[in-house]
Amino acid sequence: MDYTIREMRTDEYPLLDDFLYQAICQPDTTNLAPKSIINKPELQVYIINFGKQKDDYCFCAEVNNRIVGAVWVRNINGYGSIDDVTVEFAISVFDEYQNMGIGTALMKKMLEHLKELNYPKASLAVQKENYAVRMYQRVGFEIVGENGQEYIMIHRLGNGND
Repeated sequence: MDYTIREMRTDEYPLLDDFLYQAICQPDTTNLAPKSIINKPELQVYIINFGKQKDDYCFCAEVNNRIVGAVWVRNINGYGSIDDVTVEFAISVFDEYQNMGIGTALMKKMLEHLKELNYPKASLAVQKENYAVRMYQRVGFEIVGENGQEYIMIHRLGNGND
């Protein structure tokens, strides 16, 4: 499948609502949470006023002029936060475009971008049963902790000290 990875434009940031909802691990597809779940404060930190903080970066995947995936980072107090200087990842790819390498390509693009900007590390949280754990490990994230149902993972970008 042909796809393009590019920076998401400011006028496309409202799409992060859909990608945040898609990023929520919901193993029971017969009992999905309502989309309004993304309005919870602990989830809104990932998208509210995106693009207005200095550490807000977003790339998207496009297929036939449709955005089908996104990866974004922010310096927030989120589920995968490890300190007050490390950016936290969020990523999702629409179901019908998963398992095609798009998520891996998005992750690699963001990691490359962060490395160019001299970030020393990045973090994320992922549900333990989420199949994406293996993909995160393949691109260089390592498990550094856990809290109940989630792993906390970091990627050392090799810039400075961590």
